[in-house]
Amino acid sequence: MPFFLSSYHATLVTSFSLIPNPSFSLIQKLSFSHIPTLLLVVSICKALINGGTTELQKLPIVLSHSLVLQVLKKDLNPHRKMEFFRWVSSQTGYKPSNDAYSLMVQIVSRNKDIDSLRTLMHSMKTEKMVLDSRSFKLMLNSFVSSGNFDQALELLQDMEEIGSSLSPQIYSSVLLALIKKERVDLALTLFHSVLKGGHVLLSSVACNQLMVFLRKRGMVVEFKRVISELRNLGYQFDIWGYNICIHAFGSFGDLGFSLELFREMKEKSWNPDLCTYNTLLRILCNSSRLNDALAIAEELKNSGHDPDGYTYRILIHGCCKAYRINEALKLFREMEVNTRNTDTVVYNCMMDGLFKAGKVSEACNFFENMVQEGIRPTCWSYNILIDGLFRNGRAEAAYTLFCDLKKKGQFVDSITYSIVIWYLCKDDKTEASLELVEEMEARGLVVDLTAITTLLMGLHRTGRWDWAEKLMKHVRDSSLVPSLIRWTTEMESCLRAPQDRAKDFEPIFQFEGGEREIVNLISYDSGSEDKTQIRDEKESDIWSPSVHLDRLTDKPSALHGTRQFSLYRGVRVHGKGFESFDTDMVNTYMSVFLAKGKLSIACKLFEIFNAMGHKPVSYTYNSLVSSFVKRGYFNEAWGVLCEMRENCPADIATYNAVIQGLGKMGRVDLVCAVLDQLLQTGGYLDVFMYNTLIHVLGRGGRLDEANKLFEQMKSSGINPDVVTYNTLIEVHSKAGRVKEAYEYLKAMLDAGCPPNHITDTILDFLEREIEKLRYEKASMKRVKDGPS
Repeated sequence: MPFFLSSYHATLVTSFSLIPNPSFSLIQKLSFSHIPTLLLVVSICKALINGGTTELQKLPIVLSHSLVLQVLKKDLNPHRKMEFFRWVSSQTGYKPSNDAYSLMVQIVSRNKDIDSLRTLMHSMKTEKMVLDSRSFKLMLNSFVSSGNFDQALELLQDMEEIGSSLSPQIYSSVLLALIKKERVDLALTLFHSVLKGGHVLLSSVACNQLMVFLRKRGMVVEFKRVISELRNLGYQFDIWGYNICIHAFGSFGDLGFSLELFREMKEKSWNPDLCTYNTLLRILCNSSRLNDALAIAEELKNSGHDPDGYTYRILIHGCCKAYRINEALKLFREMEVNTRNTDTVVYNCMMDGLFKAGKVSEACNFFENMVQEGIRPTCWSYNILIDGLFRNGRAEAAYTLFCDLKKKGQFVDSITYSIVIWYLCKDDKTEASLELVEEMEARGLVVDLTAITTLLMGLHRTGRWDWAEKLMKHVRDSSLVPSLIRWTTEMESCLRAPQDRAKDFEPIFQFEGGEREIVNLISYDSGSEDKTQIRDEKESDIWSPSVHLDRLTDKPSALHGTRQFSLYRGVRVHGKGFESFDTDMVNTYMSVFLAKGKLSIACKLFEIFNAMGHKPVSYTYNSLVSSFVKRGYFNEAWGVLCEMRENCPADIATYNAVIQGLGKMGRVDLVCAVLDQLLQTGGYLDVFMYNTLIHVLGRGGRLDEANKLFEQMKSSGINPDVVTYNTLIEVHSKAGRVKEAYEYLKAMLDAGCPPNHITDTILDFLEREIEKLRYEKASMKRVKDGPS
């Protein structure tokens, strides 16, 4: 055989070996015109395998689109193919085709070579190439799955600039990926850029997920902007989207807009489901409109929507927060009968409410029933139990339970230790508290800001501030302790700094007006509630599951804005880490100064940090109001209320301080007006508020009203405590109504309420009054019998 024929034969055999599974029909179809191209392709493949693109310089290659595609389709290493494609792109007089780019994108995407994908993307941008939909999706998915969202967004922008029409599914998939990776900045950028064209090229799932993500992050401004843009473009929300928006605006404190969305939802023929009603019930409870929530829930029972476990959980939680224990117990019994789905959360809520209402035995029975029902208690259950026992004077039982749980090595966390430390510091047992901190560190538990600030308060109260360094030795948190020390140093330097002389004679809290203005300080548009009950001569929908809710939606504008009253009492330390670090420390040190009577230093600290942009919370204002009232600085206290009204809603502690101040001023007539305002704004009366009202009314000579409040207290499910009985015995004794004072003493003993040292002092006075009354009766009898 001649040499050129044998060489041709060998090359031909090699070329067929590069074709997977060649068939006889394929061989037959090969013509002599294809043989040179086939030989060239084989030569190029051999050169790439042996030496890369440097070997290609030795071959007489005339580039064509078909030749490049044939080489790229061969079974070569993807990196070699990419090397060949780069070499081809660099040759003068040749420009890769769209098919070549698409094929390379598919090859590189399957190989997950992100760097090569970036190179291809920039090359396509330069050459203004348009990919087919399959290759474009492959490239986009590769960028998204690898977390290269910047390149994904750049690719989308390039395709839009070229003029390629993209489907909503592509935008939605990228948006969902960004939300999953918590890249909220890029997600919002993509969302707003997509909507610039005047069309919502996003699926409802993508829009709903974006709204959920923004709500959970608390990004109120961004959430409202997204909703506004969607509504302006005529986007049709589905029932899931409406539920998300209703819940979000309710959590933002805008009950009126939530009701507007509910009405819009019904007008667009979306039938609200049980999730919608549960969402509205939760919003109403959190907005201190518990009466409305209970009325709507009662109407739902007679409709097609049967309340489920979440419905009862929401209502029970609202009743317990508002100290309406009897209604909470009634709902709990209904839940047991209707759903048979009581869980740990419901039991915990009931125990917490019962402990706060002073019903210790009932709360303990609930805990035992929970265990008997096979519902496993959590660490939070034991925390409620320990805190409730401490709160109701069962310190020995609480500490014994705490020690037993430590021995078992379960159901004890940092919150449990914080509760015990708080009560130990309250009893001035700071050394034992420091030992617990050391024990926490040994157990690997985090000593949080709540525990540290509690100890700082205890050290200040006992005058052992020198022990603060000892506390720091036990806390090994590398971020909290240095921040705490630095904050304290800066605070002390700010307080030592001289004040501006121009402000020396300017009051921090200004109040202009008479005593009648005090009621208006904590009042809002009270007439709005009555307006919402009227339907403007509209007939009620007999098919509506809740006519009461429809009445509320008729006047949603009356409910816009912030909440009138907060069910959640302000706390000194929020425990949100460094998000509330400055505010928590301000509250702690202000409490220290106020407890020592250093009002001027506390006010200066408030002024300094308020000027630095740290927003005060309810606890901050309530502490100042209470301290001013106790020391008789009433104008300053009302000035604090003026500022508080603009920043945060009032809570039960705010009203308590106001009523105390009015009582000290002798304005008992205004107390009833404040009480009415409290109830109109959805407020409630807790044990402390009942005691304050009974004390003020009793000192003001309104004993009948004080007696009615006592009966109302018992009927609402709240057990009177020793302060309640002491107050009633004292005011009746001083008013000369000795018989009624003795009846309250007997009721106190029958209720099992243990007396304290204040009770002994009051009883001494009562005994003297009884002896005085007996002497007067005996004298009257002798005078009567003498003349006869």
